[in-house]
Amino acid sequence: MPKPLDAIDRRILRILQEDGRLTNVELADRVGLSPSPCLRRVKRLEEEGIIKGYRAVLDRRAVSLGLTIFTEIKVDRHTRANADALQKALEAIPEVVSCHMVSGAPDFIAEIVVPDLAAYEALLTNVLLELPMVEDIKSNFSMRAVKTDGPLPLSPD
Repeated sequence: MPKPLDAIDRRILRILQEDGRLTNVELADRVGLSPSPCLRRVKRLEEEGIIKGYRAVLDRRAVSLGLTIFTEIKVDRHTRANADALQKALEAIPEVVSCHMVSGAPDFIAEIVVPDLAAYEALLTNVLLELPMVEDIKSNFSMRAVKTDGPLPLSPD
């Protein structure tokens, strides 16, 4: 069971969400700890799964992935097996960069990133519509990103 987060843990997490490439010495200085206790805390946060990993956030257009689609997917014949099968299928599609099971009209909302409309059409017709557990799909095209990859709103110190 994870240890409850104290003010220093939350400060560490807020700072690492802003810049995960800080050295331990830089992080310790910003948090107000010496390097050894700071490193112990970061390692504990990693081991407890609170810090899930570190990654580079890429500019989608710069890597030729300029079209983002939020795809609403409805499961055919609402059974756990169909929902599980659809979830597994969506997890395996590289163009699906995030996916949520939701309440409401669709059962899943998938964020899909592709180079252009032709690539999405191919994915839709050759992959998504071929899934036997899919009843309906609605596509919502992003005109412009307003806020992405924001830090989690951790409680204040």
